[in-house]
Formats: sequence, structure tokens, C-alpha cells
Amino acid sequence: LNVSLPSTCGMLLCEGPPASSSWASPSFRRLAENSEKTHFRIEENCARIKPRAITILTHAAPSSLAQPAKNTGTMPERRPFVRLPTDVYPVNYGLSLKPDLIDFTFEGKLEALVEVTQATNQIVMNCADIDIITASFAPQGGEEINATGFNYQNEDEKVTLSFPSALQKGSGTLKIDFVGELNDKMKGFYRSKYTTPAGDIRYAAVTQFEATDARRAFPCWDEPAIKATFDITLIVPKDRVALSNMNVIDRKPYPDDENLVEVKFATTPIMSTYLVAFVIGEYDYVESQSSDGVTVRVYTPVGKAEQGKFALEVATKTLPFYKDYFSVPYPLPKIDLIAIADFAAGAMENWGLVTYRETALLIDPKNSCSSSRQWVALVVGHELAHQWFGNLVTMEWWTHLWLNEGFASWIEYLCVDHCFPEYDIWTQFVSADYTRALDLDALDSSHPIEVNVGHPSEVDEIFDAISYSKGASVIRMLHNYIGDEDFRKGMNAYLLKFQHKNASTEDLWDCLEQASGKPIAAVMGSWTKQMGFPIIVVDQEQVSFTDKGVNQDCPSWMVPISICTSEDPKCTMLKVLLDRPETTITLSGVGPDQWIKINPGTSLLPGIRDLSLQPVDRLGLQNDLFSLSRAGMISTVEVLRLMEAFVNEPNYTVWSDLSCNLGVLSSLLSHTDFHEEIQEFIRDLFTPIGLELGWDSKPGEGHLDALLRGLVLGKLGKAGHKPTLEEARRRFKDHVEGKQVLPADLRSPVYLTVLKHGDSATLDTMLKLHKQADMQEEKNRIERVLGAISAPDLIQKVLNFALSEEVRPQDTVSVIGGVAGSSKQGRKAAWKFVKDNWEELYNRYQGGFLISRLIKLTVDGFAIDKMAAEVKSFFESHPAPAAERTVQQCCENILLNAAWLKRDADDIHQYLLQRKTPPV
Repeated sequence: LNVSLPSTCGMLLCEGPPASSSWASPSFRRLAENSEKTHFRIEENCARIKPRAITILTHAAPSSLAQPAKNTGTMPERRPFVRLPTDVYPVNYGLSLKPDLIDFTFEGKLEALVEVTQATNQIVMNCADIDIITASFAPQGGEEINATGFNYQNEDEKVTLSFPSALQKGSGTLKIDFVGELNDKMKGFYRSKYTTPAGDIRYAAVTQFEATDARRAFPCWDEPAIKATFDITLIVPKDRVALSNMNVIDRKPYPDDENLVEVKFATTPIMSTYLVAFVIGEYDYVESQSSDGVTVRVYTPVGKAEQGKFALEVATKTLPFYKDYFSVPYPLPKIDLIAIADFAAGAMENWGLVTYRETALLIDPKNSCSSSRQWVALVVGHELAHQWFGNLVTMEWWTHLWLNEGFASWIEYLCVDHCFPEYDIWTQFVSADYTRALDLDALDSSHPIEVNVGHPSEVDEIFDAISYSKGASVIRMLHNYIGDEDFRKGMNAYLLKFQHKNASTEDLWDCLEQASGKPIAAVMGSWTKQMGFPIIVVDQEQVSFTDKGVNQDCPSWMVPISICTSEDPKCTMLKVLLDRPETTITLSGVGPDQWIKINPGTSLLPGIRDLSLQPVDRLGLQNDLFSLSRAGMISTVEVLRLMEAFVNEPNYTVWSDLSCNLGVLSSLLSHTDFHEEIQEFIRDLFTPIGLELGWDSKPGEGHLDALLRGLVLGKLGKAGHKPTLEEARRRFKDHVEGKQVLPADLRSPVYLTVLKHGDSATLDTMLKLHKQADMQEEKNRIERVLGAISAPDLIQKVLNFALSEEVRPQDTVSVIGGVAGSSKQGRKAAWKFVKDNWEELYNRYQGGFLISRLIKLTVDGFAIDKMAAEVKSFFESHPAPAAERTVQQCCENILLNAAWLKRDADDIHQYLLQRKTPPV
């Protein structure tokens, strides 16, 4: 499952970060105050050079983590939860479904081959929002026994089928006839609204089962470890496309209705229920074959087959890449990728039938921007990785969800780097995933990567930056630690050993340990079983220094350390595992005028003005300082001084991160009376690069230049840079009048700029463009920037628009989030709007991860202590179980923002004023 959205950091959501962007890691203040220091020494020796020593200090996370009484590895306390009994389990599901696309209901027949492991007079299964009509059990070669009662346990989403006599040990067939609703909640078996090319409104019937919603489509054993094969039949209108995990093996008229056909699919491999899928609707497709003979199709809305070609190209390159990487072939005869109109997540890895938001799959050669192409490539890479890692080998329980998602979130970058080396995607990883993980993980209300999950309502809470982004970051660290060859060897052993089965985190560590001979389980356990992370502080001293005592009760990490020097910044001189409180290392031939880099990729060292540090390290330098300033360990003024040194910076990802952090600062300072001064700072910083790039692409430019131009112009326009504003207005006018259509890469910055400084006529024009847009990407592009409008009555108009029929249900969140992120007034208005419309919003998202995202985007930017209390109080009286941890994290962030403002606002103001005062 991909739950991220394309990164729009520093631009589209106006102030502060969107859900998928990186920004500063908070809470270092407490982290430093509550920690003990573990010392490591690195000595450098050279015959003609006086020895120096570098002390590496590992600051632990808050000391509360070391106290066993505080169980940080579980969700907030709830009712006890019991998994399904094991006395009956499925071997094969024979499932027939007949959806009614007019009345939004479906009829179902289940004939499941089951195994009874011990005599019982009841069968307990998962079942939700389904009415069972009849149920019976027939032992192999025996008499059919009708069930005498169906006892629904709605809170646990279970049903108990009672039988008049005991079902004896052995095989048998369980038959259930049932009916259900094609709901509008974007989960289970649901309806998805679309418009035909002729303008008619119709509905498709589609599925989204992860984590625990297969039980809304048919009674089943809906746990990832209870695997079975599936024989699926769909009875559908004869003019509709019907798809499932496997290829069609029979299609014939339905005897009872000449307008229907019966479509039978091949038997699936042994698989988990959450990966089952079916889609009934109207679609076109493009088709190709991968080099290893797998049929690949991309299904698009009717008339838009052309927009599936980019994803098709990525998928046909990706399947052989993964086959070679894992040395395990793709196990199904086909794979379909399909765009679904109403879809809560980014995409879902159903085996052989991968479902996507339209914006995560469709690319229009003329009207799609560069960031959309990149996002589609990443999401396709993510979901296809799951076909092996998650589908072929599946986590034993949701506690190990991170293994699925963290791994796919890492390898999607490896895949995109293979397909599109020009994207410089690994530098973007540090911005999009690594720093995003630190942001959340520095909070007291974070959680370990591995979380004990019980009740289904708890699962949605861990589809977050810890499972995905921190998970991906520790996999990246692990890959670097053991090397690509041993990593691949271990992955191959893992997939072969556990194929068609289930595995836990420890199983993967065992395979990688055997392949590499390194202590993988010991190293990785310190990163997955406790929350937080160490801060590595490097300090230079003479060799003869006295070591301080170490508190052994403090949580500790086993940290792989890489060291390079200014002599060759790209080359690692030495690798070492810091696995004890004190380690001494000797480096020879390093002079006093040379710098030493600990863990290339993230640290605080010189080399920024002359660009001798790699882009990822320049990015890490300002990001680390920004995080330390937010924590109160250094003054924010020091960060502003550093930011001014980036005036020569050429790299897109570095600018993107700067933009994000300045967005956070701008959002914070919107609570002061000197917000305009930080806008002037932004204008001064971004003007030189803006002038260098200009408005129009030049011959020889590539993907990253296009991303950088959009970012910089959006930042300048939003900050009120007059020449940018004037040019944006001119180009917008030409675009609207049809004189000169804006290139896709310029639309977001232009739309944002004219709205930020626009009036009711501007908003009306933008809403008209939204209505006319035929492509969902363009609609989303407009929806994300509408919140930039400034007038209070227009802000309210945008919020009302968010809940209108014009906006797809999954996109309402980004419209409201855009309002909240745009200004102080917007934040207040969005929070009031969410409170006033809470019942409708909560009912719409039914406690899924979209409700968590909505809460975070709406309230995270407040910076007044009393707002934390108000938010806490509201959610105490309006419970949202799947967002409990998000609410805690938001309240903590509000308090951190308030403390930051109180601590640094005056110094920031003075610095910004002094910048403008010419020296005497």
C-alpha cells in the first residue's frame, strides 16, 4: 500500500510541509536534556603530524525510553484482542460475486474447502457489513449439516457459525450465501464514481482490502498468515470489463439474465486475503510484454489509453529488474495496473491486479509535470516490489507491516535509479524519506518500527512515516552496511525459504546474517524495537583526554559508521560498527588541514560554499542545524546565517529541503508581527537562482532543472517577489485566454502565485479551470493551491468547495490542508471547518489513514500552548481511534512550536532587521 502523496514541499501547500515532504526533526531539546552520552574515540595518526582525536558522542533518545514500565511499542491501551481460532482453516475459496451497479448491493456465494484440525460445533470467521443468508458444512464424503445460528460480533468484525453437531477432524466444504453493500467508503468492495466521455455519471465496483477489509466483501479468515488459493467468478454486465488477480479462463452468458456474463478466473497461488482484488467497470488499456514474458497491461479511463504508456514502460522495465535482483521470477502469468477514480491510498499491490489513484498511474505527455512522472515511477516501483516482498512472502502479522512497506519504500528508489538515473533519486530519498522519518521519530509520541498490533482499528495508525520512511532508512543503512552482493544473496535465500508462506522480521535478519556473516539481528534490533534515534556529535580533542562515565541504563544503538576525508569526499576510507560504549580507531595520513566526514550523507562539516561537499551532505548540514535550532540546542539565527551561504547552490533537492525548512519558519513566524521580514529573506535567498533559471526551459535541460524552476518560481511568487508576480499574472492571463498554454511544470507555481495575491475573480477563474479540467492531475494541482487565497470570505468559499461534489472524496483532505497551510487565518478557518463538519468527515473516511492526515495537516502548524489543549479536548469528546497517536503527535508539535517561538522570535526579528541595516 502506498499512502504517500507526491512531494509538494515548500510550494503547493504554501507554508510548512505537506504529508509527504521532509521537514525539521523536532524534540532534540528534550532529546539532549534527557540523554546520557556514550563516547567513541577516533584517533588520527601520521608520522609528521601531531595526533588529533575525534570524540563521537551518541546522544540517546529521551531517557523515558529506557524505562521498561513505559511500553512504547504498543498502541494506546484498548480492549483485549484475540486472533481467530485455529481449529478450522481454509485451503481454497471458491467465490462467486454478482454486483448490482445500480442499487449498489452484491450477492455472493462462497464454497470453501476447509480443514478441521479438531472437532468443533462452530466456525469463527471475519465478517463485516455482510448479511449471511444460509450456511452449511459438508464433510468429505459425508452429509451436509446446516448451520443453526449466525452470531455476529460487530466490534470484533467476526461471525460465529453454530452447527447442531460437531464437525469432525478432516476436510470438508463450507458453503455460505450472503449479501452486502457496495459502500462509498473506499474500503472493502465499494463503488467508485466516474464520468463517461459522453458526460454520464456511472459507477465501477472495485476493492481495497488492506489491511482488514476483505471481510466486507466475503466472510473469510482475514488474517495475513491464513493463506489459501482462490477461484473467483464475477457475474457482471456484459459491456463491462471484469478483472481479478489471475487471467480469465472462461467467459460465458449468465443463464438467468441475458445482459450479464459469468467471468471465471484461474486459480491463484496460495495468498493472503488482503491481496485479493476484483474490478468491474469501463476501461481502455495498453499492453506490452516484459523481457521475461509476463503480459503487462495498464487500464485507464475510456479514451485515455495514451496516458497509460509511461506507467507501462516503467512496469515492463521494472519486472525484469526485480526478477534479476531477487533471482526469483515473477510467479503469475500477467500483471494489470489500473487507475481507480475514487481511491483512498496512492496505490495497492494486489497480486496481479495493482490498483492506483489516477494521479499515481496516468501521465499525459503534454499536460503532466515532471514531479508527476517521478511520482508515478516511484509508486509503480513500490507496488511491483511488493509482488515479491509482501505477496510471495507475507508478514506473519501486522506487527511486521514495516517489513513490507519499509522495504518497498527503499527499493522503489533503487528501481527508479535503474530506470531513470537522471532523476538523482537517492539524493531526493534523504529529503523525502530520511528527514521525514526523523521528524516524527523525535517526538515522545513516536513509536518503534515494530509495533504490537491487535484490534483491526489499530492497524491504520501504523501506516505512517515510521513504518515507511524510517523503515526504508534503516533498510538503506543495512544495505550499505553489508554491501549489495551479500544483501541480494540474503534476500534470495529469504524469498526462496518463505515463498507462499509468512515470515517475521527475525526471519529476514537470519537470512541476511547467514549471507553476510555480520551480526544483523543484534544491529537491527536496536533500530526496530525501540523508538527514537541517536545523535552523533563529533568533537575534536588532543589524544590524551579523560573519558567520562557512561550510564549503562541508557538505551543504546549499534551504529554502522562510515568515514571519509576531504582528500576524496566520495570514497569511504573506513567502515566500523560502533557496538560498545567506547571504540578507538586509528586513521593514518590525515593532515590537520583536512576535514573528516563521519557517515557521509548526513553530518555537520564545512565545504558548503565551494560545493566540495556532496549535495546530500550540503542538504544534511542545513537540515541538521535546522533541527537543532527547533530543539533549542542552537539559535535559529545560526541557521539563517547558514542558509544565506546557499546562494550559489545548484542542486534541486538541496533547494527543496531549504524551501521546506523556510516554509516551516514562515509558518511559525506567521504568529508574529514580522512575518513580512521572513518573506523578504526568502526573496533575497531565492532571487539569484530564480534569475539564473528564468521562466523558460533551455536546450539541454533535464528533469531536475524542471523541478527546480517550478520550486523556485513558486517560492518567489508566494513570497511576493514583484517581477515574479507580474510575470505569473501575465502568463496566467494568456493561459486562461488560450493565447499561450502554460507548460505543465509552470502551472503549480503560476496558479499558486496568482491565487496568493489574487481576489474573488482570480478564485472564480481557478474554479472554472478546475471544472473544465479533463485530467485528474490538473484538478489536483488546482485543489492543492486554492488555499493560498487570502481574503477570509474566499477562504471559506474554498473550504465549502472541499466538501462539494466537485472534489473527489480522497482529495478533500488536500484542499482543507492547503487552506490550513497557507496562512494564520487559513489555519484558524480550516480547524473551525473541520470541527463544524467533523461528523461528515469522520463518516466519509471511517477512521482510515486519511482521517489522520486530515488532522495533521489541519492543526500541526499552530504555535500557541492553549491550542494543544483545545485539540486534545476536541478529540477526547470526538474519538477517532485510528488517529489517537496522530492527535498526540500534533499536540506535542504545537507545544514545541510555541516553545520555539517564545525562545527565538526576538533574536530572529533582530537578525532580520540588522540584515537590512547597512554597516556604518
